[in-house]
Amino acid sequence: MYVCIMNWSLYTCIHIYIYMYAVCCKANSKPHWVPKMESSRRTRRTPQVLQIVSAFVLLVLWNPSQVDSRAAPARGCFEYPAISCRAHTASLTDFGGVGDGETLNTAAFRAAIAHLSQFESDGGSLLIVPAGRWLTGSFNLTSHFTLFLDKDAVLLASQDVDEWPVIEPLPSYGRGRDTEGGRYISLIFGTNLTDVVLTGENGTIDGQGALWWDKFHGGELNYTRPYLIEIMYSENIQISNLALVNSPSWNVHPVYSSNVIVQGITIIAPVRSPNTDGINPDSCSNVRIEDCYIVSGDDCVAVKSGWDEYGIAFGMPTKQVVIRRLTCISPTSAVIALGSEMSGGIEDVRAEDILAINSESGVRIKTAVGRGGYVKDIYVRGMTMQTMKYVFWMTGNYGSHPDDKYDPSALPVIDNINYRDMVAENVTMAARFEGIEGDPFTGICISNVTIELGKGAKKLAWNCSNVAGISSGVIPKPCELLPEKTAIAECDFPTERLAVEDAKIQRCSYRRKYL
Repeated sequence: MYVCIMNWSLYTCIHIYIYMYAVCCKANSKPHWVPKMESSRRTRRTPQVLQIVSAFVLLVLWNPSQVDSRAAPARGCFEYPAISCRAHTASLTDFGGVGDGETLNTAAFRAAIAHLSQFESDGGSLLIVPAGRWLTGSFNLTSHFTLFLDKDAVLLASQDVDEWPVIEPLPSYGRGRDTEGGRYISLIFGTNLTDVVLTGENGTIDGQGALWWDKFHGGELNYTRPYLIEIMYSENIQISNLALVNSPSWNVHPVYSSNVIVQGITIIAPVRSPNTDGINPDSCSNVRIEDCYIVSGDDCVAVKSGWDEYGIAFGMPTKQVVIRRLTCISPTSAVIALGSEMSGGIEDVRAEDILAINSESGVRIKTAVGRGGYVKDIYVRGMTMQTMKYVFWMTGNYGSHPDDKYDPSALPVIDNINYRDMVAENVTMAARFEGIEGDPFTGICISNVTIELGKGAKKLAWNCSNVAGISSGVIPKPCELLPEKTAIAECDFPTERLAVEDAKIQRCSYRRKYL
C-alpha cells in the first residue's frame, strides 16, 4: 500500500473554519441536559460573531477562477473512498479534453464515458478529470463508473443554452417546476444506472448559475432550469468530496432511486439565488446524507416525493433517510424541509447533529390541500441553531399547484413528528404550527429543547392552530395544543440502524501505469 501526500485546498480551510465555529457554538451553548438557561448566558458572544464573519469572508473571497488554468495530467497515484473500486482508468485528456477554461469539452466527456461504458461488466471504469478549468455542457453517466475530480479541477457549466438538451418533465410532477413545459437536462445526468460514484478531492463543479437566475427573474424561461447533478431510476449511488457552486437551480437531485450516499459535499450559492436547494432526495429509499456544508438560497436539504395528483398517481414515497452532521446557512429557507412536494409520501426520516446558522427555520414541513400523501415517522435530535427566524415551522397552506386538476379532497396526513435535544439562540419565534382545518397535524412530540429569543422576537413565541401533540422540558413554554407531559423524558428516536447506514465504503487506489 502506498500513500499520496496532497496539499490542502481552500475548501478544506473553509471546512475548518465552519467546524471551528460549530465547536465554539456548541461549547458555549446550553448543554442538552441543563434544565434552564441562566440569564448570564443571554449576552451576545463577540468571538462567535467574529468566527462566523471570518467564515463568510472566506466564502466570499474564494473564487474558482483562481485555480491554475493550465491542464495537468493525472497524478501518478492517489487514494479515494468509494463503494466500488475500478479495474479500468482513463483521463479526460486522453479524449481531447482541454482544461483552459475556454475550450468546450462536452464532446470529450461524452466520448470518454462512451468508451469506458464497455467495461461495465469487466470491473468498471474510472474517469479522471485532472487539474484545470474544463468548460462543458451536459453529459450522461454510465453504470459501474467513477468520475473523479482532482483537487484543482473545475468543471465550468457552459453558458450556451444549446448545450443543454430539453427532456420530459418528471412523471411524479406532471410539469417542470419553473414552467409548464419540459426541463433542461442537468449538467451531470444519469438514468437506469447502478453503481455510480461521483467523487474527488473537493474538486469543483461550477454551474455558473447567474445566467439562469436572471432568466428566471426576468420571466424568460420556456423550460425549467437545469440542476447540477440528477440521477434517476438508479441504485447504489455515491456523491462525495466535491464542491458544488452556483447551481442554476437544485444542486443534487437523486430521484426514483435507492441506496444513495451523499457525503462530504460543500455547496455554495448566493443566499438570494432562486431555488438553489442543496440536496433533494425525491421518491428515494435508503438515503444517507452526512458531513455536508451548505450555504444556499433555498432549503439545504429538501425531502420530496411528487406533486399533487401526479405524485399521488406515481405513488413512490421517500423513506429510510438519514441526515447527520450537516452545517447549513440559508437566511430565506429551511435547514431541513419535508415537502412541499410530498404527495407520494415521506416516512422514516432521521436527522441528528445539525448546526444551523442564520437560517429561516430549523425544520419545516410544507404541505397543502390537494397534496394527499403523508409525512410521518420523522425524528430529529441534536440540533444547534444560531440566529433563526423559526426553530420549528409546519404549514398546511403551501398553495402552489402544478395545475387546476388537483383534488381538493386529497388531504395530507402529518403524524408522529419527533423533535428532541436542541438549543437555539437569537430566535425571532420559537414555532409556527399551522395545520389544516378539519385535517390537523397529529402526534407532535417536542422534548428537551431550549430556545433563547432575540431582541426583536415576536411577543407570541408559539403560534399554533390545528395541531395536536405533547411537550416535555421545553423553554419557552409551548402553546396549549402541545401540553407539558412530565411523564415522558424524551421523544422517540429509533435505535435500530437502517441498511444504508451499514453500506460499506472501501479505500480505492490509483497508480498510473507507465509503458
